Amino acid sequence: MARCQKLEAKKMRDFKKYEIWNDSMKLVKQIYQFTLCMPKEEKFGLISQMCRAAISIPSNIAEGTSRNSDIEFKRFLEIAIGSSFELETQLLLCIEIGFTNEETVMPIINEINKIQKQTNNLILKIKQDNK
Repeated sequence: MARCQKLEAKKMRDFKKYEIWNDSMKLVKQIYQFTLCMPKEEKFGLISQMCRAAISIPSNIAEGTSRNSDIEFKRFLEIAIGSSFELETQLLLCIEIGFTNEETVMPIINEINKIQKQTNNLILKIKQDNK
């Protein structure tokens, strides 16, 4: 009976209370602002990819909180962290192809790295709690 009550409590997660969700929402805004300065011909290419990767981070965190088990929640966190690595790669590519410079991108990458660490820590906590 206690296990059923524990599962029921897990259903009631509020994604808006997670620091990683709030931080990743801010990151989405940063990416949208950043892409405004990119060449317009990239609208359906790199800009679209970057925006989708950024949006995927808080979206997967939110969706994961709705799941009935920690294992499912962890899986959505893993998808979110994967999207963060995609986004980091795309920003580094922007430097490589000359759309921007390191000085502009590094504060955003630092924020991404912070979110990656937070997400990884939550994944590790979930793994530990389920041993």
